[in-house]
Amino acid sequence: MFIGHFAVGFAAKRVAPRLSLAALFAAVALADIIWPVLVALGLEQVRIDPGNTAFTPLDFVSYPYSHSLVFLCLWGILFGLVCARIVNDRRMLVVAAVLVVSHWVLDWVTHRPDMPVYPGSIKLGLGLWNSIPTTVAVEVVMFAAGVWIYARATRPRDAIGRRAFPAFVGFLLVAYVANIGSPPPSIGAIVAVGLVGTAALLLWAWWFDRHRIPCVRTGL
Repeated sequence: MFIGHFAVGFAAKRVAPRLSLAALFAAVALADIIWPVLVALGLEQVRIDPGNTAFTPLDFVSYPYSHSLVFLCLWGILFGLVCARIVNDRRMLVVAAVLVVSHWVLDWVTHRPDMPVYPGSIKLGLGLWNSIPTTVAVEVVMFAAGVWIYARATRPRDAIGRRAFPAFVGFLLVAYVANIGSPPPSIGAIVAVGLVGTAALLLWAWWFDRHRIPCVRTGL
């Protein structure tokens, strides 16, 4: 998933209003933040394979450290500890850890059977990506719900908060549609876009979220 992960991050603002939206996005995307680094280091492998599924031309050969369920639980605990320390609220450890692990759950739904439970385990996946219309329908509905929850959970404090948020949403949708089934030019490009693109999106989210005010209480 792509916008599906962002949908979860948007929605999480309602239960974690003290955490920056950038931190929430970093949690749901942590697997994809770690992954290009490990690919660049040769510790994980991906292959460009048009037709691997209808939705993506990538064959995720091996990513046990960034995407296995066990490792994501470990990454989630570590990331949760950092978030809890930043806002001085131990409950955020659980919230952030759940968000990190949610990446595996959503990828398990969309990927063909290539999601490991632990390094060397059998690989699982329901294969939603085999159908472009179904994938788009599921992700767009999720994304719309997440954006709506975030919009209800916050309010703009100024023009930046009013305009940069919908601009971000629009950019994600355009990028999502543009990348359906499109093969990247090289593995190096995947790594570069994964690192630089994610950093840019997190900075953008951090910026406009600072210009919006939480207007709901956490239920935790």
